[in-house]
Amino acid sequence: MALHLSPLSRWAVLSAGRVGQGHRAFSHGTALLSSENKEPPQAKFFPPLETAMLPPDSFKGKVAFITGGGTGLGRGMTTTPSRLGAECVISSRKLDVLKKTAAEVTSETGNKVHPVQCDVRDPESVKKAVEELIQVAGHPDVVINNAAGNFISPSERLSANAWKTITDIVLNGTAYVTLEVGKELIKAGKGAAFLSITTVYANSGSGFVVPSASAKAGVEVMCKSLASEWGKYGMRFNVIQPGPIRTKGAFSRLDPTGQFEAEMLKRIPCGRLGTIEEIANLASYLCSDYATWVNGAIIRLDGGEYVSMAGEFNSLTKVTNDQWDMLEKLIRKKK
Repeated sequence: MALHLSPLSRWAVLSAGRVGQGHRAFSHGTALLSSENKEPPQAKFFPPLETAMLPPDSFKGKVAFITGGGTGLGRGMTTTPSRLGAECVISSRKLDVLKKTAAEVTSETGNKVHPVQCDVRDPESVKKAVEELIQVAGHPDVVINNAAGNFISPSERLSANAWKTITDIVLNGTAYVTLEVGKELIKAGKGAAFLSITTVYANSGSGFVVPSASAKAGVEVMCKSLASEWGKYGMRFNVIQPGPIRTKGAFSRLDPTGQFEAEMLKRIPCGRLGTIEEIANLASYLCSDYATWVNGAIIRLDGGEYVSMAGEFNSLTKVTNDQWDMLEKLIRKKK
């Protein structure tokens, strides 16, 4: 949906290839990602899994609606419930991309995926898309707000249109989809699990991505508010804040020298980047019947990056054992 370039400190997933056959449920295997970066030694303790964690047929008989479902994270979060039995409907502005992804995922999983064109910035487009969703698949059991847009810029260079472009996609678009689907569900007397994808800097704030940070923060407050208000209608609202997730091609375009990636890995305690598999598994769990008591939650999925950067004394990991010995002696002398 629109421009999917995350700031360099929060890599966007820009491309997703064809999902493999067999048990693998996601595109771009972990081994490929690992071979393309120089991970710290501790990464070996935190190997990502590629298989779906929920039992087969966990979504059998359910309908899932995923915005921005044609590529990247959206495709991953479509493929998983599809493999687990869901009938999926994916949307974005680019109908040709949607049709291609829908055909491929349907072929791979054996379950129908419907492409529905939608510009989340336009309430009328959203209304028509929801009508088509209900017509082709029925009222959804799962709604994943994944459509997003971002770019990096010094705030003093932002125009009013630049601000509006991002907030229209991220905040207004999520609100339009959520409210339109929610109203239809209320009329039908049916509940659903809603999930929004934000980012860790929605919590902390961040320079150079102020429109995105502001809009994502608004999405999180909306989800927490509706978790309270619309629980009586059988609806749940949760949020995932992904850390840096890498896919084939994204880093080659945004970080051709690999320098920023190497620095980023140093501040992630788990020593590696996230994978599409991991966010798709977490998303599937939160939207499944195994999580019916999870409501109003905001969950970070970042390998510990946020807490690593936030801790006042976390930079002391750079202190060597010899230096600690010296410091300990100095501290003891102060007693």
